[in-house]
Amino acid sequence: MRVGVAHHFGWAVAVTASADQRIVDRRRIALVEPGVAVAPFHSDGKALDDAAASALVAQVRASAIRATGEALDALAADVGEPILSLSLRAWSPDFPTDIAVLRRVPYEARADSVMYRQVLAESAEARGWAVHLFDAKDVEAQATRLLGAPLPRPPGPPWTKDHRIALAATVLAAAPR
Repeated sequence: MRVGVAHHFGWAVAVTASADQRIVDRRRIALVEPGVAVAPFHSDGKALDDAAASALVAQVRASAIRATGEALDALAADVGEPILSLSLRAWSPDFPTDIAVLRRVPYEARADSVMYRQVLAESAEARGWAVHLFDAKDVEAQATRLLGAPLPRPPGPPWTKDHRIALAATVLAAAPR
């Protein structure tokens, strides 16, 4: 099984597919616990000084680790077969880590997103799953080319762009490298 993820502030769509691209599971997962700030860089920490913002980011990250771990464990238990990989939208490997830098343009608009993806990647690796990164701009087109056909669509809703991107990411993860 392979899981593809399309993430947002504090939540994500996860699509799990078998080796033959059969959609086994699709769900919305929480990436942070209820009541915790979801955008500590972009909005929730704007009025804080660097030390207070750093504390807020640490609190949100700790919550994200717990919530993401619980969501991935529940997904793995429900799927019932080993999960081989988790696919996420790529981020720059040289993305800054200094809180003062992350709070400035252009980083503050992407820092929360990168934090969630990093937590997802760390959580997957902790479970022994390979992590695959993809470029969201053309993931669907690449997957369609690899399959030689349109992406499969399960019956019934929901089936949104997030679901298509997540499924396409599982196709790319399964492709020989």
